[in-house]
Amino acid sequence: MGLAPGKMGDMVDEGNSGFTLPRGATGFFVPKDGPLPDTDLRAFRTALYAAARVVEGHVGEIEGHEYPRTFHTASVVDRTGESVILCHAHHPWIAFAQERRNWYAEEFLPPPPWASLFAEAGFVVLSSELLATPLSDVDTSVLTQGEWRHIRSYGITTLGGTLFNAWA
Repeated sequence: MGLAPGKMGDMVDEGNSGFTLPRGATGFFVPKDGPLPDTDLRAFRTALYAAARVVEGHVGEIEGHEYPRTFHTASVVDRTGESVILCHAHHPWIAFAQERRNWYAEEFLPPPPWASLFAEAGFVVLSSELLATPLSDVDTSVLTQGEWRHIRSYGITTLGGTLFNAWA
């Protein structure tokens, strides 16, 4: 699932505790290495609808990822407002944000109580603390020089900014 050994829990909130970026985390790939994996969109939709039922709300707009964006976006709307859910396109990672955007840096929200429904569906729910982890505290050894060029040119300094971005 892209986590360091021993960090395979369903909900990740350990902060900067050894997260390892796997191939495809940035959305870039080298053709000779083959295509990147795809996140199971059916499982994501199923978890969205389960969450909407639990909060007695409804699923808002679902936007599939389109290159160069590295994530799908959806929302669950209940009487308290809209919760924006981000789902990485290539790894089963879930994050929560205050608003829909094409890229994120540190604007992540803590997972709501019903986020466990995504974990039950096979996703890893990333905490806002983990997403704010500086890249210097992440194992980035798999990143290519091209990925580093993009990260530097966009001023990305956090794990969340690396995972949930549009590199256009």
